[in-house]
Amino acid sequence: MTTAAPSTALATIQPAFTDAERLALAGFLAGYRGLTREAYMLDLRQFTAWCRARSLNLFAVRRADIESFARDLEARGRARATVTRRLCTIAGFYRYAVEEELLEHSPAAHVRRPRVDYESHAVALDRNELGALLVAAGLGPPAEHALISLLALNGLRVSEATGADIEHLGLERGHRTLTITRKGGEVVTIPLAPRTARAIDLAMGERTDGPVFLAADVRRLDRHGAGRIVRRVARRAGITKTVTPHTLRHAFITAALDAGVPLRDVQEAASHADPRTTIRYDRARGSLDRHATYIVAAYIAGAARQSAPADNGSAWWPQPPGGQPAIAR
Repeated sequence: MTTAAPSTALATIQPAFTDAERLALAGFLAGYRGLTREAYMLDLRQFTAWCRARSLNLFAVRRADIESFARDLEARGRARATVTRRLCTIAGFYRYAVEEELLEHSPAAHVRRPRVDYESHAVALDRNELGALLVAAGLGPPAEHALISLLALNGLRVSEATGADIEHLGLERGHRTLTITRKGGEVVTIPLAPRTARAIDLAMGERTDGPVFLAADVRRLDRHGAGRIVRRVARRAGITKTVTPHTLRHAFITAALDAGVPLRDVQEAASHADPRTTIRYDRARGSLDRHATYIVAAYIAGAARQSAPADNGSAWWPQPPGGQPAIAR
């Protein structure tokens, strides 16, 4: 009796991406660096995993599929801003594929995106709290003082501050300067306030190159270490709010607006690509005394007094105690 040879069933393994899809993914991400690239990579990783779970090829996706992905994110409790960013990343990826002639048209071109709330809900520090924080930082180690000063007086993102190198310090037309790499890879030179420059000099000591900020293991300070420093200094200052590096960036922007710096200059200092981002901070200041209602009320009251008879010209207008018009400063 002969024994039948065992048969081996060969399963065809479907590759994760086609060559064109892989080229598009690599090319799109190659255009970014740092935290921006990491964020876009996370967005695309989640989207591609969602597609694979439904046996969808990236270049076979339709508009309805992308909108279903967005609804799934919402159902899992993702914030509208997060859903919008995911969709922006997906739209950018497909736009790149079309531009490189790897895809005929973008399925994300007309995808509806959630309406983003342009009010900032970040924890805010007022002028006194920010001053107390800087005083507390000045009484601590020079590196802590330098870091807090860069975050609070220059409004740097934590990655921009921790990425600063000694070699990029300079002097230009009498200004102490620091050249940093902004979000998206833009290289800019910023001025340093005298107290910030002095704090950085003390933090560097005798070092002439390498990172401005070092961790305990003598490696470059990372964002987590910077966050711990900010929280530690906030406790020394007696601030009970939850303070993060972004809180200091927020405080810089609102302080600049309160001090009368024009919105366009604040936008440039904060490196906001979209002025609506800066406006979010302006709206969050709670400056009700600047509301247009007071100016309009005073304007109409003046017109009414001119046109009404002399004996009752102010009769229609409510008068506060003391007889002065109820208008703001």
